Amino acid sequence: MSERHTALRSMHDLGLAAWFGGSLMGAFGVNGAAAKINDSTQRLPVASAGWSKWTPVNAAAIGAHLAGAVGELVTESPRVAAQRGVGRASAIKTALTIGALAVTGYSRLIGMRLEKAGGPPVSGATEPNHQTPASVASSQRQMKLLQWAIPALTGSLVVVTAYMGEQQKPGQVLRGLMGRAGGMRGAPMGLAKIGMSVGGKRQMAMAGR
Repeated sequence: MSERHTALRSMHDLGLAAWFGGSLMGAFGVNGAAAKINDSTQRLPVASAGWSKWTPVNAAAIGAHLAGAVGELVTESPRVAAQRGVGRASAIKTALTIGALAVTGYSRLIGMRLEKAGGPPVSGATEPNHQTPASVASSQRQMKLLQWAIPALTGSLVVVTAYMGEQQKPGQVLRGLMGRAGGMRGAPMGLAKIGMSVGGKRQMAMAGR
């Protein structure tokens, strides 16, 4: 528990940052800029081209985040089992990650449909007008919701990650261990390991004064 896992944390955090930031910039920047194009038949192709360029980078970011998240879960498994509240937070984080992956994947499928639509007249990348074909308009309405769902879910992941970082503070760890141990008969091996880690951290903090 006292070992450093800088590479895993960096992959986790940088991947999530790119996933969240890219989706938010795309909704505001790419789609917003496309709506300003004078030729209504070029708005959708321009937006689609921008999202298509971002897709490989986004996929790499998601892959890095998932690799880091799995690695952290493995290395932190003793604390997940022993510290009260960590398991629940991990479950929430997992559910949000699955939701974000599902929405991101589905939005890409819708985006591919819009790419194949060519250049129909539209008001914006996600806004049809009275001349837009019905099938394209339907996909645009779905995309209008999905473009905000992704940053909402990934932003929630950022918040949960911050909360879980707070749970790693020595005081929070000790309270969580005591709370879990109070409802159990005998402390598990993970409890002893984490207790030794926290004790070591406190000794180092005292020595640094």
